[in-house]
Amino acid sequence: MRFLGHIIVTGLALWVTALILPGMHLGDDSASALTQVLTIAAIALILALLNTIVKPILEFLTFPITCVTLGLFQLVINTLMLLLASWVSGLFDLTLAFDSFWWALVAGVIIGILSAIVEGVTGLGEGRGDRTHSAGA
Repeated sequence: MRFLGHIIVTGLALWVTALILPGMHLGDDSASALTQVLTIAAIALILALLNTIVKPILEFLTFPITCVTLGLFQLVINTLMLLLASWVSGLFDLTLAFDSFWWALVAGVIIGILSAIVEGVTGLGEGRGDRTHSAGA
């Protein structure tokens, strides 16, 4: 259930970011509303799966440079995840495209901020320890 919540939050963040940024293209503008929603949901699922499987490996491999840059390299990792999601979604004929690396970087920042806000408000951002601690009290 929690994973589904993260996919919904990611989909909303992707949609809002695509509305804000002219350098990010999400879905086919001429498609019906249902097709747009399904496209965004599929891309959000792809991004969530990549963040679950690939991102931890990438973070482990780049840990030294992340430490040297005081965590700023995480922005590059998030950008690479978006670009990888763009490539994978293209394999399934889903449209997620960026005009340049820099648009993907800005999109990663905006998606991260929006996701953090929504997850904080809805409670999806709480860790496992918080949930078990509150259940035991």
